[in-house]
Amino acid sequence: MDAKIADKVDTFFDSYRLRKYAKGQVLILNGDAPEYVYHLLSGRVKQYDVSYRGDEVILNTFQPPAFFPMSLAINQLPNPYTYEAETDVELRQAPAKDVVVFIKENPDVLFDLLTRVYRGTDGMLARMSHLMASSAKGRLMFEILLSCRRYGEENTDGSYTLIMNEKELAARAGLSRETVSREMHKLIEEKLAVLQNGTITIHDMGEFEAKLGKVI
Repeated sequence: MDAKIADKVDTFFDSYRLRKYAKGQVLILNGDAPEYVYHLLSGRVKQYDVSYRGDEVILNTFQPPAFFPMSLAINQLPNPYTYEAETDVELRQAPAKDVVVFIKENPDVLFDLLTRVYRGTDGMLARMSHLMASSAKGRLMFEILLSCRRYGEENTDGSYTLIMNEKELAARAGLSRETVSREMHKLIEEKLAVLQNGTITIHDMGEFEAKLGKVI
């Protein structure tokens, strides 16, 4: 987000109370009709559905400086998803109607929002492509690659470290935990990844991405 736009968004939300949520707390429950928009200042919030088997399926993850759920605020549609703090978070919440007025009165903020929405849409389309056409291994590799780019930490040697366990990967890739464990073992055997204490390390992102391109 452009610094001037970020300042404008911060100034708007600063007039509303700061709130803190611990990891695991639910902000919006499936079926709720939220009257507020949340501006995320720190931490991550996941948006997920629950499959017919009772498995959590993560659809999207918000991180600063996101504000959400804009689709519900603009379209006033029923909410079919749950929004939960994936880490400890700090945020401000403003009435949805006030946020909509603010966006309408600030075309630069609206354009920035659209830019980020379309960027996210491209990522979701890429994920859909892998979900529809790739093997379990390809789906898992795609989620690891995407998560490394979004939440991973780049180390001085060029490797990436991602704090994420097999249960979380399963929820993101739409796979069972058993399948993730099996496919993760293959990646470790191929020396493409290292899994230790809930942390995944990718030593060579270029090699990992090249390998993903060959996986069907």
